[in-house]
Amino acid sequence: MVTRRTLFGAALVAVPGTSAAARTSMNGWRIDPTEVAEHRIEGSRASATLRTGAAAAVLLHVARRWHYEIAPLDTGEGGGIAAFTTDRTLGPAFESAYLSGTAIALHPHAYPLGGSERLWPHQEAIVRDILADLSGTVAWGGDLTPAKVGHFHIAVAPDSEVLQEVAARVDTSRPLLVKAQTAGAVADPASR
Repeated sequence: MVTRRTLFGAALVAVPGTSAAARTSMNGWRIDPTEVAEHRIEGSRASATLRTGAAAAVLLHVARRWHYEIAPLDTGEGGGIAAFTTDRTLGPAFESAYLSGTAIALHPHAYPLGGSERLWPHQEAIVRDILADLSGTVAWGGDLTPAKVGHFHIAVAPDSEVLQEVAARVDTSRPLLVKAQTAGAVADPASR
């Protein structure tokens, strides 16, 4: 039986610019397996291998919000998570971001490349909110051609100041500096 997965799997070809000699993915990030590490997605038992630093902080924020607000990532349903790969047999150019560890696919079997499956309107509104929260530093596969609804990749260069600012804001691995509130005193929310 020919399924959509086997049909698309057979049609995958090496992406131009991602040959063995290629040193960067389409979003300008260097392809270097020593720069990736496994990261746990907060609030779940799931993990993803991603580029360390700002890229991981931002993509983990996407995954965390998806897990809490759209669908759990640690149940095994929908294929879980796909991220960094060394397999250079890819589809469209945007998939080369997996080679640099700057892309993540959430529920990749449920939302395959070119698949007709879409998010419900309230789920797409959540994705739009996530993208707005990240100030243009992430591209969503639902806006790409061919569509890949569970795909997200870093859409700015490694030296982006906006990426660094967004990462600092959403990185939950860093301790928050919060002024202690004393008993009987009400903190002024405008002072933070």
